[in-house]
Amino acid sequence: MNKKIFTPEESLLLIAQTIEETKQRFKNNGHIIIFWGFLTFMVTLSQFILLQLELYRINLYPCYLYPVGGIYTALYLWRKNQGNPQPQTPIGRILMATGGALGLNLLLLGFIFSDKLGEAMASVFLILLAFFLIVCGVSIKFKPLIVGGILLNLIGFAAFYFDSTYHPLIMSIGSVTGLIIPGILLNKNK
Repeated sequence: MNKKIFTPEESLLLIAQTIEETKQRFKNNGHIIIFWGFLTFMVTLSQFILLQLELYRINLYPCYLYPVGGIYTALYLWRKNQGNPQPQTPIGRILMATGGALGLNLLLLGFIFSDKLGEAMASVFLILLAFFLIVCGVSIKFKPLIVGGILLNLIGFAAFYFDSTYHPLIMSIGSVTGLIIPGILLNKNK
């Protein structure tokens, strides 16, 4: 196997190209960020309304839309890659694996360990999601995603100071701030 030794300039150029390719793919799939933002907004706002109506027994039902959203996302990405398979960049593979791990962990935390998290659940979810958004924003050098992640992180910390009946509303605000607005800006940048 013949390995080429790159000059420092060639190495920097390769890194810049990799970041740009990943950013372009993010832009091409930017509607997924908007989709998850709107899904989270609808689910959490529905939960807030159900809590305000004192329908405590059914306020978790909207959460069953999250696995449906995961299936949609997986099928969309699978079908998109079937028609035009392109080699993924290392950054893209890292972000895809991190996003998948985050989604699976949030699903398990929400459906299996919610009683253990108690009133900290909304804050934990928002902070974990914020971490992922900041990593994505830094990886593709997209400031609105970084800012959205930082604001979402602050919203997650602020949720500790609110009664748990307001956590779904806080998560709705967080979905607009961290996902919908940066997703629209990313799509607009396309």
